[in-house]
Amino acid sequence: MSLFGLFERRAPSLENPAVPLTDASLLEAFGGIQSDAGVQVSEESALRTPTVWRAVAVVAGVSASLPLHVYRTGSRDRVTTPLLDDPHPELTPLELWRLAYVHRVLWGNGYLQKLRAPSGQVKELWPVSPDRVTVERLKPSDGNPTGKWFFATDDWGVLHALTPREMLHLPGLGYDGLKGLSPIAMARQGIGLAQAAEKGAAKLFGRGNVLSGVLETEQKLNADQANALKTRFQAKLAGVENFQEVAVLDAGASFKPVTMPLKDSQFLESREFQIPEIARMFGVPLFLLMETSKSTSWGTGLEQQAQGWITFDLAPTWLGPTEQRITKELLPPGQYAHYAVQGLLRGDSSARATFYRAMRDTGVMSANDIRALEEMPPIPGPEGDTYLQPTYMAPLGSNPLAEDGGALPARAAALMAEARRLLAQHAEQGGDHADDDDG
Repeated sequence: MSLFGLFERRAPSLENPAVPLTDASLLEAFGGIQSDAGVQVSEESALRTPTVWRAVAVVAGVSASLPLHVYRTGSRDRVTTPLLDDPHPELTPLELWRLAYVHRVLWGNGYLQKLRAPSGQVKELWPVSPDRVTVERLKPSDGNPTGKWFFATDDWGVLHALTPREMLHLPGLGYDGLKGLSPIAMARQGIGLAQAAEKGAAKLFGRGNVLSGVLETEQKLNADQANALKTRFQAKLAGVENFQEVAVLDAGASFKPVTMPLKDSQFLESREFQIPEIARMFGVPLFLLMETSKSTSWGTGLEQQAQGWITFDLAPTWLGPTEQRITKELLPPGQYAHYAVQGLLRGDSSARATFYRAMRDTGVMSANDIRALEEMPPIPGPEGDTYLQPTYMAPLGSNPLAEDGGALPARAAALMAEARRLLAQHAEQGGDHADDDDG
């Protein structure tokens, strides 16, 4: 049974025994570490920033939704792995890995407890919130040759010491080889500035700086008189039917329009600059964060950006480390895990047809290889697995249609040799006759 009856994260609190006084989650009980902008930022509160929420959702959602296959080393034969097909009794594979990626994106580390069968084989994976885990490296021993220990607090406040045999650790970018750094902690100032700007903008609108105008009068009005004056003014000018009407105000009242101060307008525009900063920290293109004000929202440019994101960030930063960690700790020797990213990299129907035709014509792919990429069932029989050889690329002097693998029949070869001999003899005799004529 898992040590963590509730795999979902609990809000930290001083009364919760699962929150040790030395744990970083204690800071979150007070709202997180305060940034220079005056806003407290933690891994949880950072999600209140729309840009952070979207970046985490994109990385975790795309990574978890990709098919994760297991192959035999050297043969590329698919292997069925019950653990990866159904790793948790309640969560689906997508939900489990999405949660693990969310932990890794926010805290820089993902932890999954390994539950083993009596035979020693891992049968289930249970996610553990990173704020409950501290990692240390102690003196290696026979039971723990690496010396790496995970000290995790369960739902009842009991601290457990686990080894890598009991905990699957997915570390992010770090500098000590022990655990990853929290991207939220590294980007705390930028996220705090974005939250402070959002809070300031909300206060700007909330305190009435966006009023359309002010009604002024030299007389002192009570509340009922002020409301009556405002009601008459709105009734006269409100609505489309009163467009360009003239307002008549009594009691010496006058209307003065109110415009937003220029400095406040520039302040609101400054909020846009925090979106690229946060996108840069998470390595997510702006168009995936729904920010297309400075670029087109469609066309081949975005397709190239998406492929660049997969090639230079998603695959090496998130997918590759997960593949190797699963291969190292969850699979037997001779097998390896690999994400199928072809669905993300393929273009439109016309581009895919051109690519498949080239791969088919050069013998790189069979019909079933192409159908597998298009998520279509294979063609039964050997015909679907046949690889074609282009006849125009056959070696010189060979016959690709011959049963012996390409050699010309012996009779044809002998005839060609005899023809060459006769041509050479004719050339020599022609030279002799030319000498006689000159004499």
